[in-house]
Amino acid sequence: MAQAVVGASAPIAISLGGLAGDYLLGADKSLATAPVTGFNVGVALAALPAAMLMQAVGRRNGLISGTGVTALGGAVAALGLFQASFWLFSLGMLLVGAGNAFIQQYRFAAVDNAPENFKPRAIGWVLTGGVFAAIIGPQAAIHTRELFEPVMFAGAFVSVIGLAIVGAFTLFFLRLPKDAPSAQLNDHQPPRSLPEIMMQLRFIVALLCGVSTFALMSFVMTGAPLAMVGCGFSPDEATLGISWHVLAMFAPSFVTGRLIARFGKQRVVATGLLLLIGCGLVALSGIALWQFWLALVLLGVGWNFGFIGATAMVADCYRASEKNKVQGVHDLVLFSMVAFSSLMSGQVYNAFGWEMLNWIIFPVAVACLVVLGAMVLYQQEKPGRVGA
Repeated sequence: MAQAVVGASAPIAISLGGLAGDYLLGADKSLATAPVTGFNVGVALAALPAAMLMQAVGRRNGLISGTGVTALGGAVAALGLFQASFWLFSLGMLLVGAGNAFIQQYRFAAVDNAPENFKPRAIGWVLTGGVFAAIIGPQAAIHTRELFEPVMFAGAFVSVIGLAIVGAFTLFFLRLPKDAPSAQLNDHQPPRSLPEIMMQLRFIVALLCGVSTFALMSFVMTGAPLAMVGCGFSPDEATLGISWHVLAMFAPSFVTGRLIARFGKQRVVATGLLLLIGCGLVALSGIALWQFWLALVLLGVGWNFGFIGATAMVADCYRASEKNKVQGVHDLVLFSMVAFSSLMSGQVYNAFGWEMLNWIIFPVAVACLVVLGAMVLYQQEKPGRVGA
């Protein structure tokens, strides 16, 4: 429920962030995607504080606090639009992103409290809330972006405040068996150092695949609305394209956990990377609306398989006493790269066009497939190591 409601703030920010940035800028549009970068920077900066807050006050109280950050971000972003201030709007987007760092903890809250054989499915079930977020967010954006005309887009960010309030109410009903600051004390194994955990081959490969999958998704998705509008399509058509994309990101979550249980995490991650390559091929085949939308759908499904599979691989690498620091550092690295990719999306699009955004998919995805395959071969030679 919370993923569906509070999570709807992300598609609003992503689908309208670049367009609003373009609206606020003058002749030089190269920084149009900077607000979306601000969103991703906010996720990265708040990743560790969010994880530490969970450790200090418990998951429930920490997640409720995150809805307050999301609401504040919506208010600041709307104020930036009313004042025609590009940088104030970008600050608001950063705060919405900081709230999104708490949303990223939803999947960890599920996996940490699930039986071992149910962990991948637990991640998938929570992320299915994104299916509804993919509908709620873009529809809220479409129906409210002209609410305060002639100040475009402000109404959509005011709607983020309402979504956050509903999400806070929902999270009041959350009960977790380990939702206590001392939960880690129940683990009888002493915590290892962070470098020791991060030097595990499985962690390195999982982090590489997860970061690459998310960064490529952000890179292409951030530039897609600008490319669609640049090709003559309306902002509503661009927003609907993002809606289809976000729906494709989360709809497979109904089955991704089962696929992981049947075929293994590595195979599901590899399938996600191959789907990202398919996205690039479709996007390069033409600029009709259906080609934009189909490419975005493949991008979303590829993200789902790659990211859920990689998250499940990361969960194999830490103990209960280590979870907060590992999850926080994981998301710090992840969203730092996602922020960089969203910033570069605008730069690359303005300098080289939509085609180059998609050509970059191929070397990154192929490199991940090679590293993933090498890890699998290495594990087969070392039968005592962690498998699927």
